[in-house]
Amino acid sequence: MVFKIEESTVNTTWMSLGALATLAPAVYRRLQLSRAKHRSLAGHSRMAKRLARLLPGYHFDEPTFFKCDNAPPEIENIRRAAFYRIAATLKERHPLSLEASAAARAHISDMQFISAYRVPFQFSPLVQEHLKVGSFLQSSTGVTVTDLDGQSFYDLTGSYGVNVFGVDFYKKTMAQGMAQTQELGLVLGAYHPVVTRVAQRLTKLSGMDEVSFHMSGTEAVMQAVRLARYHTRRQNLVRFCGAYHGWWEDVQPGPGNPMPPRETYTLSDMNERSLDVLRTRKDIACVLINPLQAMHPNVNAPGDTTLIDSSRHAAYDRQGYTAWLKKLRQVCTERGIVLIFDEVFLGFRLAAGGAQEYFDVRADMVTYGKTLGGGFPVGVVCGKKQWMQRFHSDRPADICFARGTFKEHPAVMGAMSAFLDQLETPEIQAIYEGLDERWNARCQLFNTTMLNHGLPVQAANMSSVWTIFYTQPSRYNWMLQYYLRLEGLALSWVGTGRLIFSLNYSDADFEAVLQRFVRAATHMKNDAWWWHSPELTNKAIRRSILKETFMR
Repeated sequence: MVFKIEESTVNTTWMSLGALATLAPAVYRRLQLSRAKHRSLAGHSRMAKRLARLLPGYHFDEPTFFKCDNAPPEIENIRRAAFYRIAATLKERHPLSLEASAAARAHISDMQFISAYRVPFQFSPLVQEHLKVGSFLQSSTGVTVTDLDGQSFYDLTGSYGVNVFGVDFYKKTMAQGMAQTQELGLVLGAYHPVVTRVAQRLTKLSGMDEVSFHMSGTEAVMQAVRLARYHTRRQNLVRFCGAYHGWWEDVQPGPGNPMPPRETYTLSDMNERSLDVLRTRKDIACVLINPLQAMHPNVNAPGDTTLIDSSRHAAYDRQGYTAWLKKLRQVCTERGIVLIFDEVFLGFRLAAGGAQEYFDVRADMVTYGKTLGGGFPVGVVCGKKQWMQRFHSDRPADICFARGTFKEHPAVMGAMSAFLDQLETPEIQAIYEGLDERWNARCQLFNTTMLNHGLPVQAANMSSVWTIFYTQPSRYNWMLQYYLRLEGLALSWVGTGRLIFSLNYSDADFEAVLQRFVRAATHMKNDAWWWHSPELTNKAIRRSILKETFMR
């Protein structure tokens, strides 16, 4: 039997195969990119945004609030009594602070957001109504802060990372900065002479050629990325799953950003597949690294608002993360990709030379902020000359524009100079000696103490930055932040997700914090928040939440 094939069919077949061959590289690159993403929602920002829009809001009524884990009536009653006792104590101790906070909250959107997202949303309405927390302080000294009612707390907030060396250090550098520059006052555009000295010292400290000043860490990262795109003529940037680089555009791509990612690839941290993407794509301008992510790779920054169960975990492997950074550095060099270290949060906390010194890896550009301003807001980009230049002399219209009215504010530059002066003193240099060993030992002491007291609480640390995780399934771990507050420990609004110690904590100070932690956790345990049945597992809790969400 002979089959006759029409010529038109042959032509169509060859055209299809040709189109497939043309598309194959693009399909492969897309598949390779998908495989380099972390399998969690944190690695798939578009999917996370879609699910966030679909997630229905609901909250527990008063009876369910205390027994959502199917606790028996006697446990429910113990919890209810403890909850209202805590509420009464907070109200009694902090009337002025609470009054000031209530008056301001109606007009300040940030305070409204923080109040709503301090705990998991199912519990939030009742917590907001009764467990009032003041947002105002009147003074600070040493390692403590004092509220409007004269109540003193050990400060574990770290002022979001600014407070590396202690509040008295920054009071001094702020005052010195003002004293150096007050004769010039608010004159902008022209520079105070201190700027030259600051720039010279920053280039030496960072190992870079040039600097540019900005008004925040977010602005500094924005400018570093703009310069990378300008010089490489490439559009896309790579960030790693869970890392934070400010709240601008694609670099904060999941829920919380109204726009979907367009020019950002979010890849899996510490993953060889991510290196394969960097090796093969031709559209990547830069890679952003936030070294803090070594503490919880591929997981968003922890906060008590996400403590729906006890699956939160953190661990820090300095050797493993150093090896990863070295591989990343090699690939970026080979492919002409700009490697940017975002040290806005961690800069000067790990070492005087920052993460570059600490990990012994040199970036192409480094961004600093927070503590470098000596107590004032600031952002700085340090980079090699080839990446920092904002124009091409042979193409006069081809420029990379960046401005900012307050970016070389005299008072900020003065305080930055004072900060850099102090950084070079023997007293500050001595703090860095044995820094990791000191804080690792404290974390080990903390964990051992918790185990010895039979408490389901452990800590992981990256030097003086800690996170608390829980070893027993529970839906109420977020309650610990309120017990800690009753014991005189001040936490940021993310609760036990991130504790930031300033480096001036003495052994005696740390011991005081440790004992308060023990008392707080013991009271929480006695108040039955950590009761659980044998059937209560983290998996069972997640299934229960899924049922609550879509069966209401």
